Amino acid sequence: MKNKLLAVALTMGLIGVAHAETSVILYGSLDGGIGYQRIKGDEFKASRKGMINGIRSENQWGLKGTEDLGGGLQAVFRVESGFNLDTGDTSEYDDRLFGRHATLGLQSEAWGRLDLGRQTNIASKYFAEVASPFGEDFNQASVATAFSAADVRYDNMVMYQTPELGGFQFGVGYSFNADGSQQYRLNGGGEPNVRAITTGLLYENGPLEAALTYDQFKTPTAVNDQYDDDERGITVRSWNVAASYDFDVIKLHAGFGQTRNGWFSEMEIGDAGLEELSAVDGLKVNSYVVGVSAPMGNSGEILAAWTMADPRSEDDAKKQNIYSLGYTYALSKRTDLYAIGSYAKNVAFQEDLKATLIGVGMSHKF
Repeated sequence: MKNKLLAVALTMGLIGVAHAETSVILYGSLDGGIGYQRIKGDEFKASRKGMINGIRSENQWGLKGTEDLGGGLQAVFRVESGFNLDTGDTSEYDDRLFGRHATLGLQSEAWGRLDLGRQTNIASKYFAEVASPFGEDFNQASVATAFSAADVRYDNMVMYQTPELGGFQFGVGYSFNADGSQQYRLNGGGEPNVRAITTGLLYENGPLEAALTYDQFKTPTAVNDQYDDDERGITVRSWNVAASYDFDVIKLHAGFGQTRNGWFSEMEIGDAGLEELSAVDGLKVNSYVVGVSAPMGNSGEILAAWTMADPRSEDDAKKQNIYSLGYTYALSKRTDLYAIGSYAKNVAFQEDLKATLIGVGMSHKF
C-alpha cells in the first residue's frame, strides 16, 4: 500500500513538473457594435448602418505556448486567426487559417527572441502605439491609414529582437518572400520572390517613448513574363519616427514618415485604395500624425488624432487627411465600451472622396 501511494505521489509530482515547464494559452478578442459608414465622391455614394465589428480591435483567436529547455532558454510558438463577428467567416488574409500570425521560435531573457514564420513587421510592434493613441486599431482612425508600413505582415520571415537594455530594444527581420509561399528559382525565370527587410529601435523610459523604423521590399524585374532575382526591380522603402510623452493628465503623440516608390499595407477605406505591397515607381508620400489621449475618471479615456498622407509626386493626387475622436470606458480589465467618430477627406489620394465612420460598441479580450 505504501509503495502504491509513493508511486501515485511521484506521478502527480511529474505531472506538476510537466505543467511548470510547458504552457499553452488560448487567447483572443471579440468586438462588435452599431454604427454608420459612408463613402462619398463626386459621382459615387455608398452608405450602410447597422452592425459593425472589429473596429476597436480586430476579432481574433489564437494559441501561444512556451517550453522550458533549460538554462533560461524557451521554445515558443504562436498561431492566430481572424474572423468576422457578424457572420463568423474568416476575415481578410486570403482566408488563411492562421493569417494573422504563425511563428515558431526561441527566446531567452539574456539574448532575446528569434521567430520564424508569418508575422507583423517591426514598425507595427514599435512605431504604431507610440505614434498615435489609436495605434493600429479603430478602423480608419488607425495610424496605418497614413503610414504605409505601420501595420504589415510578411510571410517567410526570420525575425530577431534583443532584450530590453537600458530602455532600448532593437529588432530586425528578413522575409524570403513577403506574400505567399517561397518559390523555386528556375532556369530562365519562374515565379517571383518579393524580398523584404524590416528593422527598428524602440526606447522606453518612464513617461517617454520613442521609435525609429525602416522597411523595404524589392520587386523582381519581369522580362517576357519571366522573373530574375538578379535583375534590378523596383525597391520600395519606408522609414518612420515617432515619440510620445505621458504627463499623467494628458499623453501627447507625434510621428513623421516617408514612403518611396510604392505602398506597403493595403490602403483601403471603403472600395478605394492601394493593394498590399504595391510598387509604384516614382510615388513619394510624406506621412504625419499628431494625437492626444487623456484619462476621464478612473475608467474612461478620450482619444483624438489627425493623420495626413501627402503624395508629392503625382499631379492629380491629393493630400489625405483623417480626423478622429474616440472614447473608451473599461468595465473590467478585459471588457470595455467604446465610441468612435472619424472623417477622412481625399481618401487614397482621390480628390473629393470622403469617408465617415460613427459607431459605438463593446470589446472583450480573453
